[in-house]
Amino acid sequence: MDRRNFLKKTSISTASLYVSSSVSCASENATKPWLGGYMGDFSASKLNTVRIAVIGVGARGSGHAKQLAIINGTEIVAIADIFEDLVDRSVANCIEAGNGRHQNIARYFGADDEWKKMLAEVKPDAVFIATNWSNHAPMAIETMKQGAHAFVEVPIAVSLQEMWDIVDTSEQTQKHCMMMENVNYGREELLYLNLCRQGKIGEILHAEAAYIHELRFQMEEQERGTGSWRTHHYAKRNGNLYPTHGLGPVAQYMNLGRGEDQFDSLVSFSTPAIGRQAYAEKNYAADHKWNALDYKGGDLNTSIIKTHLGRTIMIQWDETSPRPYTRHNLVQGTKGALAGYPTRVAFEGGVEGATDSHHRWAQGEQLEALFEQYEHPMYKRLGALSTKMGGHGGMDFMMLYRAIECLRTGTPLDQNVYEGCLWSSVAPLSEASVAEDGMPQKFPDFTRKQWAQTKPLAILS
Repeated sequence: MDRRNFLKKTSISTASLYVSSSVSCASENATKPWLGGYMGDFSASKLNTVRIAVIGVGARGSGHAKQLAIINGTEIVAIADIFEDLVDRSVANCIEAGNGRHQNIARYFGADDEWKKMLAEVKPDAVFIATNWSNHAPMAIETMKQGAHAFVEVPIAVSLQEMWDIVDTSEQTQKHCMMMENVNYGREELLYLNLCRQGKIGEILHAEAAYIHELRFQMEEQERGTGSWRTHHYAKRNGNLYPTHGLGPVAQYMNLGRGEDQFDSLVSFSTPAIGRQAYAEKNYAADHKWNALDYKGGDLNTSIIKTHLGRTIMIQWDETSPRPYTRHNLVQGTKGALAGYPTRVAFEGGVEGATDSHHRWAQGEQLEALFEQYEHPMYKRLGALSTKMGGHGGMDFMMLYRAIECLRTGTPLDQNVYEGCLWSSVAPLSEASVAEDGMPQKFPDFTRKQWAQTKPLAILS
């Protein structure tokens, strides 16, 4: 959405703009008076039927719309995108997926502000936003101001000021704004959350999170699609631009921002920026627009977070280097460790029926008994259905199902607005730290000191 304005804006942006805006507002906003009620454990009024609008139905959004159309208790009332053909395709998919029950879907396309017209005319209950990163914050804020709950693709925003604006608007309007971190609904992640809650690895000391995913092929999307706008972020920003897929789950394992502990500070370093420029030179003509960019973002970024309790989290990001996909998903406790890629478990004294000490990982078929005993109750209830419906192995469908379920039952969402902002804040803070040669950056407290009263995420059935 709004790709033309995005290109104009980013053409005058530099890393220093992100750095200054990130650091300057971190402390002043934390002392501002509340504009409304605290949203940490917020429950909205029950909605028997959730009237849904979707903004952006290219890659992610089209999948969300179709899956939402399948879920009972939903009515798809409108779809917006710049491109008419994408709107038409998504409308047809929703009608088919809903077995004909979504018949009066309003279409909005063409002008950059059609989505605003949609919000004003249709008045949905919930809006799912899957557009380019720079549009996430303004669309979420306007959605809440128009009286709807906002569900936003990752990251929730690109600057700390935008995140504060989201928090202020959510509190003032008493509307949810949830960043749709789908990885929190993966089977392994849910198992590990349950194991951590059961105390199987003791006191948690350290975690490792990553998004290592080679995506240079997206540069083929030059006029529309993810690569058409994301490539400009790689060129102009230097830090960890996409931290939440790995960070979200480990933050929930550690109860960060939920009564137990909170992020305190971050240091960050990036490698040289080589891969994107080399790829552009190899695959495109010398006068191609990708070769006109000065790629400033390092190929790989490593950041270290320190929490209030002194625990540590290592976060890595690399969407350029040739390497197999991984999110690390490692959490170390005083009695054992859990890790991903592949799924591995080590307990002090060994994993019953699999290993006899913590010097060897239990993995593969050795973990069947552990899954049987500690499978997350929500996965037991929804796992088979979610796997059948698909979306990154089912995690997308489970996330959407849970969002609708919470809206219909009037219960708190699994991810609150403060978590979306906290996890996303790693991007601008890492940019600031890299620009200052690794100087520590303090995390803003989006809860204004209320996180200690927020309930830990419950192990729900």
